[in-house]
Amino acid sequence: MELRPILSTLRRHKITAWLLILEIALTCAIVCNAVFMIGHRLQHMHMTTGVDEHALVQIQLAEIAPTPDIFARAREDLAVLRQVPGVQAVALTNQLPLGGSSSNASIKLDPAQREPTLSAGTYFGEDIPQAMGARLVAGRNLQPDETTNADIVVKALATGNTKGIPAVTVITQALADRLWPGQNPLGKTIYLTDQVGVRVVGVLADLVRANAYNDITAHYSVVLPLFMGAGKDQSYVIRTRPQDREAVLKAAVAALKKADPERVVTQQRSYDELREKFFANDRAMAGILAGVIVALLTVTALGIVGLASFWVGQRRRTIGVRRALGATRSDILRYFQTENFLLAGLGIVLGMVLAYGINLFLMLHYELPRLPGIYFPVGALTLWIIGQLAVLGPALRAAAVPPVVATRSV
Repeated sequence: MELRPILSTLRRHKITAWLLILEIALTCAIVCNAVFMIGHRLQHMHMTTGVDEHALVQIQLAEIAPTPDIFARAREDLAVLRQVPGVQAVALTNQLPLGGSSSNASIKLDPAQREPTLSAGTYFGEDIPQAMGARLVAGRNLQPDETTNADIVVKALATGNTKGIPAVTVITQALADRLWPGQNPLGKTIYLTDQVGVRVVGVLADLVRANAYNDITAHYSVVLPLFMGAGKDQSYVIRTRPQDREAVLKAAVAALKKADPERVVTQQRSYDELREKFFANDRAMAGILAGVIVALLTVTALGIVGLASFWVGQRRRTIGVRRALGATRSDILRYFQTENFLLAGLGIVLGMVLAYGINLFLMLHYELPRLPGIYFPVGALTLWIIGQLAVLGPALRAAAVPPVVATRSV
């Protein structure tokens, strides 16, 4: 088919044609980035934490009156919880993976560094990897005799005396690879302050941070043998069999209340509930973006249908003349489909440029990764298919115009 008649017709309808082109371009740009963001959200939601998720429960308490010895109270609670039937391991921790509120530390490789190398999530407690089911891949776990109460550390830092401050740590594999690429991290030292350095004695396969919002830095974590004592910001994490979680959680809460009825249970949930809450916003955002995509594609398809129907109505006599001169129904059908293909193609080209610009903006301000090139041909093919399907109805009506229409106004 010759393109000259199509281009000649489009030049006579410049404004209408450009409005459709711009609509397709905007749809292409937004849909490409929206689909990419949905994929990014879904990938983020499937993040592995490195813990035995389906076997964990969390209990958090708050004291009505101040506790004279928070460290003794915590030890008593841990002893009580270990006696609960079905409990396999228990620990007191300052945070849980994907817990939201996070404790972090600036990590240096040299105390003389002016700027830290990176920030890592810091887990304080005793037997945390064992209780959470984190897998050790190198070295050893922290030992009970290496654990120090938090008040001793506070006093030591206040006086400038580092004696009594934890000297060892366990870190994640991702953090080790970032700090010492291709090297054995065991025995190396990281510095939490200019005076406090801790030696790496073990490496965990993974243990994500509580505020795991960035897919790369989410896996940078350290575990320090620092016992915080009972408090409203500390949680008891219990590992049991997945099928026993509900019963163990109920029994554990009852045991703690029996030990001290004056305390308030502020949090009692399975780890699955914690994970679901953490990713609630991601699920909502993915749903909103999916709705935006459907709405944009629907509006664009309706725009194509409306414009094609309008042009068919305007060109009925012209179509009749062409039919009278020997054009077949297939010729008329191809004419409108080719016209739409050209308009959609120009809109898609502009849309790809706009999509790239939007992605650069998102990378700069929202730390999203670069839009993969595969989204451009897939987006183009999708819009071309939608365009061809949308114009098919009006094109079939145009093809059905009889040659006699050319003589009605003569």
